[in-house]
Amino acid sequence: MAMKKGLFIDLSHTIEDGLVTYKGLPAPIICDYWSREASKDWYDDGSSFQIGKIEMVANTGTYLDAPFHRYADGKDLSELTVAQCADLEGIVVRVPYNEHGLTIGKDVFEGLALKDKAVLVHTGWSAHWNTEAYYSGHPYLTQEAAVFLRDSGVKLVGIDSYNIDNTAEKKRPVHTTLLGSDVLIVEHMCNLEGLGEGSFRFTALPPKFKGVGTFPVRAFAKER
Repeated sequence: MAMKKGLFIDLSHTIEDGLVTYKGLPAPIICDYWSREASKDWYDDGSSFQIGKIEMVANTGTYLDAPFHRYADGKDLSELTVAQCADLEGIVVRVPYNEHGLTIGKDVFEGLALKDKAVLVHTGWSAHWNTEAYYSGHPYLTQEAAVFLRDSGVKLVGIDSYNIDNTAEKKRPVHTTLLGSDVLIVEHMCNLEGLGEGSFRFTALPPKFKGVGTFPVRAFAKER
């Protein structure tokens, strides 16, 4: 299947009040700071406006990890260039968890042209989004896979799973390996089944925050 030329594919989840992305982290609180009704008193022409207020941790929804997320001296979001996050040549790698299993090794990436690309790993795990099943027993990359991707010169690795590392263990070798080499990570992706097998460009651009290593992105693909 090929994507329709010029078609945008949204690869990010919707963030809403009360959404739990990562078990143990608080859900976002999304509300009015200034309601439309309250704003009416400021204008005499019938105008009204809403100003929203959002309280949330940075690891919410579909988000990008910068090196600062793992390393105190790594680049934070404000230090990333647009070229690192936008209009990247992309490749999707299909590793369905119900056929392949949860452990994703380097073998699925061998023989692929990966240099300078955004590698998006499609496992199908996003079907469990916003359910209890999503938070455990999820697909993940091995350290060997991360080393192979790093050594292949990739720019970014995305996955439609709960974590790119195995959360059943108290270590994070994939984050350590990729972020340690300025390879960006995007987790909690979705709709990767909508990507065709043709070439596409990928974008996952976060706000320019200083002192922050992770933040939600509107991730999307477009066929060239």
